Amino acid sequence: MIRVAPLERGSSSAWARLFGECGSTCFCRYWHFQGTKNDWLARCAHDADENRREQVSSIEAGDPCSRGLVAWKGDLAVGWMKLVPRGCLGKLTRLPVYRSTKIGDDADVYSIGCLLVHPEHRKSGVARALVAAADAQVRAWGGLAIEAYPRHTEGPLHDEEAWMGPESLFREAGYDASPGMGPYPVYRKALGSNRAP
Repeated sequence: MIRVAPLERGSSSAWARLFGECGSTCFCRYWHFQGTKNDWLARCAHDADENRREQVSSIEAGDPCSRGLVAWKGDLAVGWMKLVPRGCLGKLTRLPVYRSTKIGDDADVYSIGCLLVHPEHRKSGVARALVAAADAQVRAWGGLAIEAYPRHTEGPLHDEEAWMGPESLFREAGYDASPGMGPYPVYRKALGSNRAP
């Protein structure tokens, strides 16, 4: 049985352990890193603890930019989905392929920044459970839409290449793709208004 819950201060250790068990040294700091691509690669290779410390500090401070959902099997964190207001991903709209994504109020639009599933629990519905839980959680946070940015390919991606999730996952969950973006489509799901009539 998979249980999905927002990442909270008390679960940051289990969350960090998931990244370690996945061999993922980014600790979900890619979108927040200000240096060059080579600087980022060097940091992940030689100073992953700094990524972990930054993210855990952000979680403990209750920073909306560290929000996301954790999938649990018992007491084990088996999946993670970064789910933050789009304005937290400043790097997103600086990337040439996504510059046109600035639609509406960032505070109302949440972005799925990454998906990570424990290697021993892949292909078992973990990512699907995380995406399915996003609608209610984003509404609770006051969001009106969710965007996802999976890479488009004609063939299957290796697990390490699918860090933004597979396209099929978002299509099945009712997301619509923006036209004409080639290998970097934007998938979007409107949630409707949270405002009283």
